[in-house]
Amino acid sequence: MSDANSRIGDIVKANEVVLFMKGTPLFPQCGFSSRAVSILEHLGVPFESVDVLQDQEIRQGIKEYSDWPTIPQLYVKGEFVGGSDIMMEMFKSGELQQLVGAEAQ
Repeated sequence: MSDANSRIGDIVKANEVVLFMKGTPLFPQCGFSSRAVSILEHLGVPFESVDVLQDQEIRQGIKEYSDWPTIPQLYVKGEFVGGSDIMMEMFKSGELQQLVGAEAQ
């Protein structure tokens, strides 16, 4: 396991909800990351964020870790959920609210 892979694993295990994104929740650097943050904030769920633009190893490593080619990536309770499109679909169906333990909004 690579160093980046073990660092990512530690982050995923240490946080109930973690979003690997471009930028920060206050200043997202892409529309998809912005939408992912908006969904989580709307749900009122506390989450950790990791700015992949600040660490090239994490930026490449997260794609290998999840076997998913795009960012953002959401992990809940150690499990990969998906990117912003999947998050939106799950939000609309109520599945995301159940997964993160948020009250239906």
